[in-house]
Amino acid sequence: MNTPVVITRETSETVVRVEARIGTGLAHIETPVRFLNHMLTVLARYSAIDLTVSASGDLRHHIIEDVALAVGAAIAGLVPAGAARYGERTVPMDEALVQAVLDVGGRPFYRGPIPSALYEHWMRSFSDASKFTLHLRVLRGSDRHHVIEAAYKALGFSLRQSLSDTGSVFSTKGAVRLERL
Repeated sequence: MNTPVVITRETSETVVRVEARIGTGLAHIETPVRFLNHMLTVLARYSAIDLTVSASGDLRHHIIEDVALAVGAAIAGLVPAGAARYGERTVPMDEALVQAVLDVGGRPFYRGPIPSALYEHWMRSFSDASKFTLHLRVLRGSDRHHVIEAAYKALGFSLRQSLSDTGSVFSTKGAVRLERL
């Protein structure tokens, strides 16, 4: 059974609810930030993660950041014990060319940048909350929209690859288990 991971994040600034499951890439996104809605729809589609996100809040910055934290936590809950672990994809979008390299092995690290402070912060917050290592390289591109969208597509494809269940653990440490008390 493919049980969804549900994360709810409530602060004095925002209310965010995320539901994620491995699926076909269906997206139901409702935030007041239209470009964020578009990028989350792209991420769902290219990762084959069914993603439902609702968010409200005071400032665009707070909504984008808190959605990243909740989406990262939800997707981290989808990592199977036998995950392929690593994913890499380079995506062209018109004049833009962006590479994403991902490790879902539980070590948070982010290296960019992409040409938007808000979406650069989204990627860093996503990486921190998911405990994924994410490297994004903008190889070329002059249109910010195209570069950012290519980054989300490349991340989506990398997630699809790294979350695939191989049936064996890709680490010399074996399976790593963390427990919160």
